Amino acid sequence: MESPSWTTYAAAWLATLALLLLSLRLRRRNHNLPPGPKPWPIIGNLNLIGPLPHRSLHELSKTYGPIMQLCFGSFPVVVFSSVEGAKAVLKTNDVAFAGRPKTATGKYTTYNYSDIAWSPYGPYWRQARKLCIVELFSAKRLESYEHIRTEELMSLLRNLYHSRGAHLPLKDHLCSLSLNVISRMVLGKKYTEDTENPIVRPDVLKKMLEEFFFLNGTLNIGDSIPWLDFLDLQGYIKRMKALNKKMDRFLEHVLAEHDVRRRGVANYVAKDMVDVLLQLSEDPNLEVKIDRIAVKAFTQDLIAGGTESSATTVEWVMSELLKKPQIFKKATEELDRVIGRDRWVSEKDIASPPYIDAIAKETMRLHPVAPMLTPRMTREDCKIDGYDIPKGTRALVLMWSIGRDPKVWDAPDEFQPERFLGRDIDVKGQSFELLPFGSGRRMCPGYSLGLKVIQASLANLLHGFNWRLPGGMSKEDLDMEEIFGLTTPRKNSLVAVAEPRLLDHMYSL
Repeated sequence: MESPSWTTYAAAWLATLALLLLSLRLRRRNHNLPPGPKPWPIIGNLNLIGPLPHRSLHELSKTYGPIMQLCFGSFPVVVFSSVEGAKAVLKTNDVAFAGRPKTATGKYTTYNYSDIAWSPYGPYWRQARKLCIVELFSAKRLESYEHIRTEELMSLLRNLYHSRGAHLPLKDHLCSLSLNVISRMVLGKKYTEDTENPIVRPDVLKKMLEEFFFLNGTLNIGDSIPWLDFLDLQGYIKRMKALNKKMDRFLEHVLAEHDVRRRGVANYVAKDMVDVLLQLSEDPNLEVKIDRIAVKAFTQDLIAGGTESSATTVEWVMSELLKKPQIFKKATEELDRVIGRDRWVSEKDIASPPYIDAIAKETMRLHPVAPMLTPRMTREDCKIDGYDIPKGTRALVLMWSIGRDPKVWDAPDEFQPERFLGRDIDVKGQSFELLPFGSGRRMCPGYSLGLKVIQASLANLLHGFNWRLPGGMSKEDLDMEEIFGLTTPRKNSLVAVAEPRLLDHMYSL
């Protein structure tokens, strides 16, 4: 039999494309869909998305409104860029929007959607979420790890003291703090110290996390145009598979160490979060069994989720304060008055200095770590503000736009911490003007830990040191460009000079 010619393939492809376009037209005719730009064949509206997707979507929303329909390839995407839209998705219709789209990231970097962030809504995810809240991030367990956070913070402050006068890449120090805290809390020890084992060398772990953050923030073409997925045009899938192999070797090493430590010990008391997860994997009463793959997926979530976000936020705070010396001065005056200059700021003090809290909130508004919350997908048809949102639609909540909405914030592009003084706006998922950790069922379960690290490290950096830009650099020379990824950090890392402002003996504690 003669094989089909290229013209036959071309005709079949054109017929498929025609059917797709026809179905899209019929769908729009039969539904009252939100407004949006007309999609191109095959790519949809991907041509409108630049290197900073949140900014591209923000500009489009100015034309098409706070509820906007796009097509990423063959998939419908609705973007919500207002407080009312965020509330409708994350609270009013939370269950309907609790799904997650299938992406290469979830498949190849999280053990085929086995983690908490990307697993589909259902019994497995509900149990994982419950275990996080009840077992891993309960107030009692976080309190039991307070000494770890304090010891690592004091270590950072001593390092800054001994580096006084030097040009400091602040993000490196902040990432080391976060990684040390998370390593000790989750894995039981620091994996940032020198070792001859190539699997757990500190540079290997840091590079794996950097790659994880980058790949989890990419827009993979195959996620939008599935029939191109096998080509891996951007090379991301190859990198995801390579990363998964490296990360798996590391996590297997960690679990093996824990297995040896626990073996043969009656009534073993968990010393870290991996111990807790391994004990839960042996619990016969769980609704859904947690296997070894799930333990590794959850552990990876804990390491990654607790490392980058807090460091990125504090770096943005320091950047804004170096451009606004008057705010810097007001913050240190408050700390001197409330805390005094004869001790450091403890976690128990965090609620006392309201201006420091306002500075942190203002930074999260203007520089949200996640400018677009992790995408959701509708599990059923629903209607919002008169528009039909069919089942299977991907939904993006654009916090970057909400933080700059002039209907919500006066002078939204200005850094003004005073706007939060006397206002009952929290960051715990109930104030939809400010959702750095998300809201609803899919909210980040470890937000309380992230908040503790951000607040304590920021307060002590301001309390313990006077900060300035290096050399003859002026505040006008400090750029505020960003790059897009799983988080949205500065494009160029902040370099600053720290000079101690407390008595010398304080830095030997």
